[in-house]
Amino acid sequence: MGEFADKLAAQNPAFQRAYLGSLAPSLVKSGNLEKYYKTLTDFDFITAKINYPEFGVQPLIDDYDLIDGEETLNYSEYNSEKVKSLKLVQGALRLSAHILVTDKQQLASQLHGRLLNQKMPEEIQALLVQIRQRTTTPWLCTLTPSLTPSGGRLLRTLNGHSSSVNAVAVTPNGQQVISASDDNTLKVWNLATGEEQFTLNGHSNSVNAVAVTPNGQQVISASDDNTLKVWNLATGEEQFTLNGHSNSVNAVAVTPNGQQVISASYDNTLKVWNLATGEEQFTLKGHSYSVNAVAVTPNGQQVISGSIDSLKVWNLATGEEQFTLKGHSNSVNAVAVTPNGQQVISASDDSTLKVWNLATGEELFTLKGHSYSVKAVAVTPNGQQVISASNDKTLKVWNLATGGEQFTLIGHNSYVNAVAIIPNVQQVISASNDKTLKVWNLATGEQQFTLTEHNSSVNAIAVTANGQRVISASDDKTLKIWHLATGLELFSLRGHRTSVRAVAVTPDGKQVISGSVDNTLKIWNRLTGQELATLTGHFASVNTVAVTPDGKQVISGSVDNTLKIWNRLTGQELATLTGHNFSVNAVAVTPNGQQVISASDDNTLKVWNLETGEALFTLNGHNFSVNAVAVTPNGQQVISASRDNTLKVWNLVTGEELFTLKGHRDSVNAVAVTPNGQQMISASSDNTLKVWNLATGEVIATFIGESSINCCAVTPDRMTIVAGEQSGRVHFLRLEGMREESKEK
Repeated sequence: MGEFADKLAAQNPAFQRAYLGSLAPSLVKSGNLEKYYKTLTDFDFITAKINYPEFGVQPLIDDYDLIDGEETLNYSEYNSEKVKSLKLVQGALRLSAHILVTDKQQLASQLHGRLLNQKMPEEIQALLVQIRQRTTTPWLCTLTPSLTPSGGRLLRTLNGHSSSVNAVAVTPNGQQVISASDDNTLKVWNLATGEEQFTLNGHSNSVNAVAVTPNGQQVISASDDNTLKVWNLATGEEQFTLNGHSNSVNAVAVTPNGQQVISASYDNTLKVWNLATGEEQFTLKGHSYSVNAVAVTPNGQQVISGSIDSLKVWNLATGEEQFTLKGHSNSVNAVAVTPNGQQVISASDDSTLKVWNLATGEELFTLKGHSYSVKAVAVTPNGQQVISASNDKTLKVWNLATGGEQFTLIGHNSYVNAVAIIPNVQQVISASNDKTLKVWNLATGEQQFTLTEHNSSVNAIAVTANGQRVISASDDKTLKIWHLATGLELFSLRGHRTSVRAVAVTPDGKQVISGSVDNTLKIWNRLTGQELATLTGHFASVNTVAVTPDGKQVISGSVDNTLKIWNRLTGQELATLTGHNFSVNAVAVTPNGQQVISASDDNTLKVWNLETGEALFTLNGHNFSVNAVAVTPNGQQVISASRDNTLKVWNLVTGEELFTLKGHRDSVNAVAVTPNGQQMISASSDNTLKVWNLATGEVIATFIGESSINCCAVTPDRMTIVAGEQSGRVHFLRLEGMREESKEK
């Protein structure tokens, strides 16, 4: 342990509490900035403050803000370069806060992973060394940059909803965020700390939209249960319900004077409500399809609505339709008005945004850049920038004067459904199908960092027998070859027409076999990247592929419910194995090459005689789809991973279920066994990778990524674990902190 840890350990709890709480403030107040810098880059201090019951992540993050006081600038010890180091550490903690509040054991892997890719200042380099030297419990250490780094535009993630987040609103004072979700709830968050303050329960179906009154006292929500609800923001109490729509309510807006609410519905209408009484004042009829979006002009005189058919501008006082804006080639999903009330920006399923002159209805220009539907739009308070959110998983920031794209915000792992501006600071908050909200900085973070990643979900991973190369398969239609020691991408294999779902390597490491949603398998020369052959015969997506130990045969599993056995040298289909009732998701071959084990959406595994193609027996026990399967090196046990959130260990000789491993909170997507057969690694949609003791069923270490972890593999020397994420990231990890005697077993 370090000097700080030794001193703290020698004191009683009362001293520890007082010391941890007052240390940073007292150092800044006294002007002892050199010791302040040293303390806030001391891993023992960071660990102690996070783990002490009366503190935690946010009080530690607050300690780093103390350096920003104007009086500190006059101290002779003030060092701007060291301040930058502190901000990097603070940023890493903020990015990981939503993880650390639930699992403090993730501190080492999160902090190391987010600081590893900096052009590291001296203090950061020293901290990374401390993390590896002073973490005594087993942990998974990132070897290459693969977590979102500190210093970029992403500031914080808010995690708590159990389903897609559809909408977000910020209070006028910029202190609270309200989110609306498919989990039928709204959540109120403290924006400064990321803490969930309370949940608004009352809707009986998905909540699609949310708005806050100008005085910040009330929240209005719109739902698929055909209602709107009005809530007291201070207490979380439901005040009343607005009934009147005959179908889902898709959008809601509040007039600038806070007296009226306008709702847009799937019933093709908009309704105007008196917010004080809850009375419906009148209905705006004119759209012939679902109304998806609504906005009110800053003067409160006009309403703009967006539908599948067009945009319409209405006189709010009379309910009269003034004119229609036509130009999009698909549904309009969102609409915003500039602060001066002169322009309207619309977002559409045609992947574009359009800017309109509100006085004349003229289309001024189109913003092109998104590759899929644009779901949300917001305008900065100064009217100079537009922020859009899209199904392409990104947000884009545009210059409203020129229509030029300024930059893209990348970090969500699924559709981005909503975006809101945080008043008085250059920040925005977004909401996504990935169940999270993210806070972004528009002003800083211009530096770009290179992460180890694909452009889309990584579905499969394989490692060559010599442990020198890793091959990954992705939804971006490519396979990538990586240098294991450095994590550098060597080259890509391109040839599949759509997502690549499976990959295997021949025992000699010279060829790669891939399986794709295009129903084919391809054989590649790993050394040159040349495509050698295409195997056709499956009638649906190829989900999995394996090679026999002698390298002569390839086994594939498909959505067509079958397995096929192929001659690798000739490409000839040798046999088709039928017996599963649904998609075959995974396949493994025993070390002696005599048996094949398959896993299926029919909730079972089957054991086959490879020579005869006969199904020997079925392993029943999972109550949901079986996603993955692995065989121990001695060929005696099979491990299966399922969508029922568990892994099961089976006796391969008898077919008996030996035990079940529980610990994941979502589907288990992949499993791998270490070459010595003592540990196994599982990857899950709960964003975690777990290392298990196979003999005891205990979890040795956990790593938390930034999206669903879909696949994993272990190098032959047991030293490195490679995992692929839905986000496109490829993680190279090393298990550290194990006792030496444990390593030798």
